[in-house]
Amino acid sequence: MKPTEGPEPENYTLLTGFVLSGLSNHPQLQLLLFFTFCLIYTITITGNLLILMVTLHPRLHTPMYFFLRVLSLLDISTASTVVPKMLISFLSEDRGISYMSCATQLYWVIFSTATECYLLAAMAYDRYVAICSPLRYAAIMNSRVCLSLVLLACCSGNVVSVMQTAWVFTLPFCGPRKMNSFFCDIPPLLRLSCTDTFPYEMQLIMATVLVLFTPCCLILVSYACIISSTLKISSAEGRQKTFSTCSSHLIVVTLYYASGTLIYLRPKSSNSQDTKKFLALIYTTVVPTLNPLIYSLRNKDVQDVLIRMMTDMVKK
Repeated sequence: MKPTEGPEPENYTLLTGFVLSGLSNHPQLQLLLFFTFCLIYTITITGNLLILMVTLHPRLHTPMYFFLRVLSLLDISTASTVVPKMLISFLSEDRGISYMSCATQLYWVIFSTATECYLLAAMAYDRYVAICSPLRYAAIMNSRVCLSLVLLACCSGNVVSVMQTAWVFTLPFCGPRKMNSFFCDIPPLLRLSCTDTFPYEMQLIMATVLVLFTPCCLILVSYACIISSTLKISSAEGRQKTFSTCSSHLIVVTLYYASGTLIYLRPKSSNSQDTKKFLALIYTTVVPTLNPLIYSLRNKDVQDVLIRMMTDMVKK
């Protein structure tokens, strides 16, 4: 890749802040978008806080619900890093974001999403052991193993986030301050750089493979084994229940990993920037809203505990 054409970097004024374009530049849509995403954000926070509260019940002190609590925290982190700033931009003409705020936002988005990628793989492994080796489940998925998997996911997410944020913010940013995005993200930041970003793009592709492809492959292998084991179940009801659970989980996984792959595998591709904004919207806003419903609220044990807790509250 050739360096960006135009005047030499020293002929530009280095940027100390950026301007986010937001989701839409149509004034008549701003109020509608504000209420829409305000509702989505409310549902996201309420749903995930509800999961955190319900899964603390002694009846749900199992590895699966331990992972779900961590997943809820990550979803809250992702949504809260992106959506509040977006809501403010719908009501304000000032869409500026400082250099430091942009770096902080980028760090937290990458940390939350990368950690979630690894956590989803750990959750798939947990389901694989539970279904394919039920007699050994308690011995394999003990509390020490579960905690180690979560810490490994968090440490890996932190390493990826620190490296990506540090690398992208060592690039010189100059020229137009406007970033075609609703939050600070790597592809739009690369477009504002006035130097050759090819080396960074290559290491970003390698990071994408490690963060997205590797966990995704582990998830697919786990669910393939689960489905194979499920086919051996004599009960039609048991097969249907397992297939229903697997299909809903795989839908969320597909949305999450596919959107991330399309954005980061070709960070400066000629694809429509509106398309990339839509894809970014999926993994930062839509998936955190769906996770409580897909992974928890459809679960009978969670429903029973929730009903019991609500009944106890009414009695008091």
